[in-house]
Amino acid sequence: MQTIAVTGGSGKLGVWVVEELVRQGFRVVSLDEKTSDKLKCKQIKVNLSDFGQVVGAINGADAVIHLAAIPAPLGYTNDYIFANNVSSTFHVLEAASILGIKKVVTGSSESAYGFCWAPKPFSPNYVPVNEKHPALPQECYGLSKIVGEQTGEMFHRRTGMQIFSLRFSLILTPKEYSLSSISKPENYKRILWSYIDIRDAVQACIASLRSEAGGHRTLNITSDDTLSDRPTERLLAEFYPEITDQRRTFSGREALVSNELAKNILEWKPEFSWEQIKE
Repeated sequence: MQTIAVTGGSGKLGVWVVEELVRQGFRVVSLDEKTSDKLKCKQIKVNLSDFGQVVGAINGADAVIHLAAIPAPLGYTNDYIFANNVSSTFHVLEAASILGIKKVVTGSSESAYGFCWAPKPFSPNYVPVNEKHPALPQECYGLSKIVGEQTGEMFHRRTGMQIFSLRFSLILTPKEYSLSSISKPENYKRILWSYIDIRDAVQACIASLRSEAGGHRTLNITSDDTLSDRPTERLLAEFYPEITDQRRTFSGREALVSNELAKNILEWKPEFSWEQIKE
């Protein structure tokens, strides 16, 4: 039985990841600043800004899923958000390298592309948006995710550690789907109507643990469809007519952010859609 350390185990995604890991027979240790009565595993209170605490907490783990972070440029000062997210990722990877841990999965974000939180809104250079699209953040959160990904690249070069940086789109639980919002496409324009069901996000994390792909990989983790009841071609025509580099025709409500690389490398695919709440 492998031991998996999950940072942010008490958080929104962390609770679901821990639950599924336990269900699949892994030994799990949750590392967070708080404990949760929802978790059925060992829990350690850890301040990830303290490197010594991180080393002590993940010692004995076979792999790490690093999900702890401030999840948006909201509620804290810019310098605190950036410093928290960047230092925690560095500390986790540095500790893993010292302890000889060979696999780390880190939670990145589609905010790395810059569209979502940009003070000066801008459009994608092309669609569908894939991992080769330039990362152009204008704020602290997106920048922290880019630095986190580059930190993963550095540790792979230095140690050969397998690291996945998963660019999650908007993560939604089944209870968070809202037909009233989905019928208002202007609500999700800035995120290109991109989302991922939390159950599919969990499976992407576990698929990354099981993968033997090696290297450092940055992957979009998004649904196959959009968070809108309108056809994708109509969304583009109404909200992004300035995009001239459209590299394929979109069928129905097909997603504008590509998950093809994740499907190929992880042998994973999303199983859930907001449409299921209508059934």
